[in-house]
Amino acid sequence: MKLSDRLPRAGRDGSRDRGYSMYEEYYGFGEKPFSLTPDPKFLYRSETHANAFDLLQYAIRRREGFVVITGDIGTGKTTLCRAMLDELDRRTFTALVLNPFLSEEDLLRLILQEFGVVSRDEVKRGRLANVTKQDLIDTLNDFLLSLLPLGASALLVVDEAQNLPLQVLEQIRILSNLETDKEKLLQVVLVGQLNLQTLLRSPEMRQLDQRVSIRYELKPLTRRETAAYVEHRLMVAGAANAVRFTTRALDLVHRHSGGTPRLINLICDRALLGGYAERTNRIEPDLVVRAAENLDLPTSSFGWVRRLRRRAAMLTASAVGSALLAASAAGVATHRDLVAWPFAATMTAGAASPLAGESAAPSVPAVEAEEPHGSHEEGTVPGGGLSILVGSFTDSAAADAALIALGELGFRARRIEVDRGPEGRWQDLLIDGYQDRARAIQDEARLKQFGFEAACIVEGQP
Repeated sequence: MKLSDRLPRAGRDGSRDRGYSMYEEYYGFGEKPFSLTPDPKFLYRSETHANAFDLLQYAIRRREGFVVITGDIGTGKTTLCRAMLDELDRRTFTALVLNPFLSEEDLLRLILQEFGVVSRDEVKRGRLANVTKQDLIDTLNDFLLSLLPLGASALLVVDEAQNLPLQVLEQIRILSNLETDKEKLLQVVLVGQLNLQTLLRSPEMRQLDQRVSIRYELKPLTRRETAAYVEHRLMVAGAANAVRFTTRALDLVHRHSGGTPRLINLICDRALLGGYAERTNRIEPDLVVRAAENLDLPTSSFGWVRRLRRRAAMLTASAVGSALLAASAAGVATHRDLVAWPFAATMTAGAASPLAGESAAPSVPAVEAEEPHGSHEEGTVPGGGLSILVGSFTDSAAADAALIALGELGFRARRIEVDRGPEGRWQDLLIDGYQDRARAIQDEARLKQFGFEAACIVEGQP
């Protein structure tokens, strides 16, 4: 029986059967070292996290207007924000918004509640339900003005800001207009995933985007930083010397996680549980591999490509399989220029395809699946709205492979054939059904994250 069969099953959140003895007691930890909760004391200040932390402190001291912090899923954005809030002095009043799916009025009520102007009980009882938006803004403005004689300031932090509706983002921009002749009354930090930058640069958000004084993107950890991150969390949990990850095990932790802190936590938590099951204080590579398998993590960032190849083989036998290999070696041509797509994301001229082995460094971030767009069957053309042109192909097999890849990512695409004269007949892949430009912008950013760099929004239905 394999070790993974002996272990209690765990979800992607690291949960496990409570009837099973926890490893914390065995190793002598005071608390769980690889919890997924954003505990500020566990923040490891890698180069990118330290830079972001310093920029946030600088912006708050200087009372800058808007600050935007972005990063891929699981890179530690929320933990960073909580650590920053813990460092503030008592003269800085803070409002932390964790739920971006709010109306403009609900946002204003929540901000007033976070600043302590109104109580949670008042909000719950609906005593502010009939208060107008202007009254809420006036109340907030009065509170902010009352801080000036005290030498105090106010800070609004919005997490998961990429999910804010456009009208709520616009309301936040209007709040930034609350100011005196010399300074802003409210500082705003927007924290979100990578597509937040794309959203802010849309035409509708131009006024807000021009008010952003500092932007910073959190990056995944390097191999060296991954090892230091693991050691840091073991030390904070209280038993750094009781258990050790070998050098090769840490290599695999970085390889399976791509340097994403959330995935590092999942893998290390599971590996420690495996070490406990084997009664060992030395975490070897096989424990990391089994942990990743138990969590259904790919062996590298190209694991999803290998799964796609297997499914493609089942659907269309050798034709699509050959197309995938061809796509990985040559990339995909577009009518703008030649752009490599996911299978060739880390390749350089003359380099071997990463599909041939396991040595490729992770470069495609894991992105949570969203509701698919474009529910139309291939060949039909719905009317109106916006579309995303994913790319153009001269090779029908490569187009087939791309359609399957898009399906694996949760998109429903259609294909149309275009005669480009001397350039020949091309096959364009489009995703239709967008009536909301903001959603189209978000999906365009997601496609680019997965390597479809040529993806662009087009008006109407080609």
